[in-house]
Amino acid sequence: MTIKRISSGGEYEPKVGYCRAVVAGGWVHVAGTVGQGETVTDQCRDALKTIHAALLEAGADWQDVVRVIYMLPDRAEFKPCWPILSAAFGAHPPAATMIECGLLDPKFRIEIEVTALIPA
Repeated sequence: MTIKRISSGGEYEPKVGYCRAVVAGGWVHVAGTVGQGETVTDQCRDALKTIHAALLEAGADWQDVVRVIYMLPDRAEFKPCWPILSAAFGAHPPAATMIECGLLDPKFRIEIEVTALIPA
């Protein structure tokens, strides 16, 4: 089995020792991704942009995502992200989980992790 590693050049990749995504066995595993911006919705949009770039590089797209995990320090901030997330996944919503937890840096308000199956 061939393994492909995709880097987005994020500042934490070399510090922590991970890559944005790993493609293995027809699956794309995108690491938890945070975005930049002042608001949770800004950060959500930016994280999705980074995730989408990794999916495309791996040969997948939004409709191929089968699992998503949302992590937020404050669950009350999840609802404003719903329209953004719904627009990204459209008619092909993945299985999803939302977890309230601390993130790497207090400035981060949402982290998103996805798993996708590359279309045959």
